[in-house]
Amino acid sequence: MHAIEKLLAKAAGKESVTTGEIVNCSVDMAGINDLYLQTVRSFYEMGGEKVHDPSKVIMFMDHYAPPSTIIQADNQKQFRQFCWDQGIELLMDIDQGVCHQVLADKGLSYPGEVLVVTDSHTTTHGAFGAFGTGVGATDLAIILATGKLWFRVPEIIKINFEGELPKGVYAKDIILHAIGELGADYAVYKAVEFAGSTLKQLSVSERMAMCNMSTEMGAKTSYIQPDEITMAFLKEKVTRPYEIFETDPGYQYAAEITFDVSKLKPQLAAPSSVDNVYDVTEFLGRHVDQAYLGSCTGGRVDDLAIAAKILNGKHINPRTRFVVVPASKAVFLEAMDKGYIQTLVEAGATFVTPGCAACLGTHEGMLASGETCITSTNRNFPGRMGHTQGQIFLGSPAAVAAAALEGKIVDPSDYI
Repeated sequence: MHAIEKLLAKAAGKESVTTGEIVNCSVDMAGINDLYLQTVRSFYEMGGEKVHDPSKVIMFMDHYAPPSTIIQADNQKQFRQFCWDQGIELLMDIDQGVCHQVLADKGLSYPGEVLVVTDSHTTTHGAFGAFGTGVGATDLAIILATGKLWFRVPEIIKINFEGELPKGVYAKDIILHAIGELGADYAVYKAVEFAGSTLKQLSVSERMAMCNMSTEMGAKTSYIQPDEITMAFLKEKVTRPYEIFETDPGYQYAAEITFDVSKLKPQLAAPSSVDNVYDVTEFLGRHVDQAYLGSCTGGRVDDLAIAAKILNGKHINPRTRFVVVPASKAVFLEAMDKGYIQTLVEAGATFVTPGCAACLGTHEGMLASGETCITSTNRNFPGRMGHTQGQIFLGSPAAVAAAALEGKIVDPSDYI
């Protein structure tokens, strides 16, 4: 069996599972964000009275942080009341940040466990060797009532990245390259394991970005085998024992693909699909109205550090806005302590409350018709960050910061 299959077997109380099997698994942590008030409604419509285990439920006020409409404010009010009534102590209010980063910051993402959130980018937690997946309101309501949810054991694909990363190339570049080569529907309801020598060069932050973006090829979940880099991160965060599963030798993957990244150039996903990927050199000189650094993909301390190094002692282009959204309160505080925040503010950056903000087009930093944005977020569909006539390019934090400096798309390798 694969490590993912062993993980699911344990969660289902079984000795083994096979691809395609339907298993009913205990969920170790269930999260609800403030887009999904329907979860609470469905819980009560199903006859729910008391949440099965309040200690395994976490609520996030991240997509509307803080609320910008009366409806958003009312949704959050109802969520808070639900937590108080149900004894859910893990209420992450509007000051905390994006769910996936908050889970990592607070040591709530464990190897070998099942983690389910009402957010498609819950695949992020594969960076810790967890089974992280997103579901809708009804499925999450079932978890609230029973503590369990069914899954179909997915086929598993292995993607290897080999070679030394060139200057100016980051995890965002290599995952965009893979998505561009394989397509946005390549891994629909499949699990994607990332492996290869390149991963040894990637921090936990970069691994989270990679697993996060596996959603954009349709993956049900992602996985990176925990190693010394994972262990060093977890040692500072988690507070209880956990189990790490290993894939059996000779396991047969549904597919195995290898990419040599040693000659890769910085990548951009051009409007309006995540798999519409090119070398950054295809768009050099394209004016950008807004550069956007943030989200559960590209708003961590490492990302702010890259931007601060590029912009230190300089100022952004006067015809370009630079919006920065730390992924979480912890990220904000650490970046502040290291001086990155002051550097970016002095360079002309506009900071927004930690959270999702304009990543999904509901909050600060949205685009007007005809505007172009380069962003470290994860999707570039029409209307994703505001007006349907806005043009969105996805790139690395370095590409975003360099574009903010010059007011146009440039090769970030020249600014490292």
